Amino acid sequence: MSLITYSIRRNFYGEEHALVASTLSNIAWNHKVRKQHEKAEIAYQETIQLWKKIYFGDHPDVAISLDNLGSRHPISLVRNQIVDIFNRIGFTISEGPEIEDDWHNFSALNLPEEHPARDMQDTFFIQTNPDVLLRTHTSSVQVRYMENNKPPIRTLSPGRVYRNEAISARAHCIFHQVEGLYIDENVSFADLKQALLYFAKEMFGEKTKIRLRPSYFPFTEPSAEVDVSCNICNSKGCNVCKYTGYLEILGCGMVDPNVLENCGIDSKKYTGYAFGMGIERIAMLKYGVKDLRLFFENDVRFLKQFDKSI
Repeated sequence: MSLITYSIRRNFYGEEHALVASTLSNIAWNHKVRKQHEKAEIAYQETIQLWKKIYFGDHPDVAISLDNLGSRHPISLVRNQIVDIFNRIGFTISEGPEIEDDWHNFSALNLPEEHPARDMQDTFFIQTNPDVLLRTHTSSVQVRYMENNKPPIRTLSPGRVYRNEAISARAHCIFHQVEGLYIDENVSFADLKQALLYFAKEMFGEKTKIRLRPSYFPFTEPSAEVDVSCNICNSKGCNVCKYTGYLEILGCGMVDPNVLENCGIDSKKYTGYAFGMGIERIAMLKYGVKDLRLFFENDVRFLKQFDKSI
């Protein structure tokens, strides 16, 4: 009962009547709250039984708690952290289909039919003539984004990709990528290097260093592989980094002018950089996971190690 109601009853009916009414009102209120708690407990127990029936079938004696149903997968944790890091410097998210045509997955990216670089990627083809396939990288999302948006462009494309590779501790036919693209006037390789240095420090720690090694990709020129200093041995050399002091994490480069023109962007006015990394690779380095297959086996003993992460 409120103080105002109590005061009114005291004035009209006296102190004793007001106290009795107040006590009865409090009892009624407590009874109502208790009933609500009882209903909530019944709903909780019913939910528990439903989960048991769904997941454990004819084994109702299995103990289960809604407080321990699971946690985010380590791939999701790392993906979200990568996205968050690049969001801070203006990158937005773009997504696209996992089933692609030849143009968006190959030809628009400076990989015509006769280009030998097509041999670098083993592909799952759904049909041929015309070619329909499972995308081998999320660069296809960048092509679609450039076709439908004018510069300046600053986008990040995370997603699942497929390659016809033998499954091992270091390779899988399914994995996840994050690719970034920045296009504007007067974008330089120095801008690319600084963005990647920022990412490495945010992901692996302030003392992290990077190095860029010349490489080749059909859709960027010049191109580079990016390594980060090994945080296991502090760059002194160990079996993880093969005693080099560095670990490879991604590929990058300046967007080839042919790619810009294929997507309807004036390559004489605009330049840009692109980069791409495997999320599993970053997760393995961040958490010290030595076998890529663990991310796909759904072993609860493995996944429980990440319930307090990020």
